[in-house]
Amino acid sequence: MAEPLLSVQNLKVTFKTDGGLVKAVNDVSFELYEGETLGIVGESGSGKSVSSMAIMRLLPTPPAQVGTDSKILYRGQDLLKLKDEQMRKIRGKEIAMIFQDPMTSLNPVITIGKQITESIKLHLKFDDKKARQRAVELLKRVGIPAAEKRLNDYPHQFSGGMRQRVMIAMALSCDPKLLIADEPTTALDVTIQAQILELLKSLRTDFKTAIILITHDLGVVAGMCDRINVMYAGKVVETATARPLYENPRMPYTIGLLNSIPRLDEDKKDRLLPIPGMPPDMITLPPGCAFEPRCVYAQPVVCRSKVPPLREVVEGHRAACLFDISRDTPVAAVEQQPAKTASVSADAPTS
Repeated sequence: MAEPLLSVQNLKVTFKTDGGLVKAVNDVSFELYEGETLGIVGESGSGKSVSSMAIMRLLPTPPAQVGTDSKILYRGQDLLKLKDEQMRKIRGKEIAMIFQDPMTSLNPVITIGKQITESIKLHLKFDDKKARQRAVELLKRVGIPAAEKRLNDYPHQFSGGMRQRVMIAMALSCDPKLLIADEPTTALDVTIQAQILELLKSLRTDFKTAIILITHDLGVVAGMCDRINVMYAGKVVETATARPLYENPRMPYTIGLLNSIPRLDEDKKDRLLPIPGMPPDMITLPPGCAFEPRCVYAQPVVCRSKVPPLREVVEGHRAACLFDISRDTPVAAVEQQPAKTASVSADAPTS
C-alpha cells in the first residue's frame, strides 16, 4: 500500500482558560491518501475545526497547546517540528484551507486581486501580469462574473456567498496536494453549492488532490467522501466508508445524527428524533463515555466508568462503544450484553 499523504497521530489540543483546561481535541488519529476525500462531521465544539487548524499550524500558542506526543506527518515530515519559515513554504502551496467564515477571513483594506495574487507570486514565483491572469482564471472557475473587473474590488463590495467563492479561489491558487475545506458551502445557495462541490470533485480527479471536508451537512458528506470520521467531545467516535456508515451506523451518537435528519428514501411520516441534552463541558468531561448522559442505550454503571475504545466492529468500520449496537437494536437487548474491549489499538489510525 502507498504511504499516506497525511498521517495524524495522537493529536491532542488543549486551551488554557480562566475556567480551566479545555480539552478541545483528545487523542485523534487518522490517515489520508493521495486523491482521497475524508469527511469529518459532528456537532459544533466537537473538535473538527481545531483539528484542521492544528494541521495548518494556525492555532495561537498560547492559549493553545499541542500534545508533546502528537505527530502530524505530511509526506513523512512532521509539521509540528518545522520552523515557522519552513511551514510557510508548505502552507498555501502544499496544504491549503478554505476557512469557515468568509466575512472575516479577508482583509477589508486590500483588494481581492492583491489577496489572491499574493500567494501565487510567493509560491509559484509568477510576475505581476502572470499572477493576475491566474487570479482571473480562478475567479471564473468559482463562478464570479466579470472576473477581471472584480479583481480591483474590496471585500465589502462582495456578498457573503461571493466572498466564500473568493476564499475558495485563494485556496486553489497554487493547486495544493491537500485541501482542507471547513464548511465550504455554508454561505452559498443550493445551486452554487452544487457547483462548488463539483469543482472539488474535479480537483480530486484531475490533480489527485486529497480533501478533508468538514461539514454539518450529512448529505454533502454522503455524496463527496470516501471515508467519514464522526467526532464527539474531541474524539473520533466512529469511522467507516460512506455506505456502511449510513446503512449501518454502530455508535449511538452517529445513529442519533442520522435519525435527526429527513430521508427521501422512506415513506414513513414519523417525527424526527433529536439527540437529547447538550454536548459536554470540555473542561470537565465525564469520567467514562462522554456521550453517556445523552445516550438512550447507556448502561450507567459501565458507561460512566469506562472510556470506550475505538474498536473494529467489522472490517474497516470502527466505533467507540462498549456494546454491539445498530440502528435496530432495542434498548433491552443492550442490557443483556457484556461490555466489549478493543479488538484493535485505540491509537490506531482511523482511515
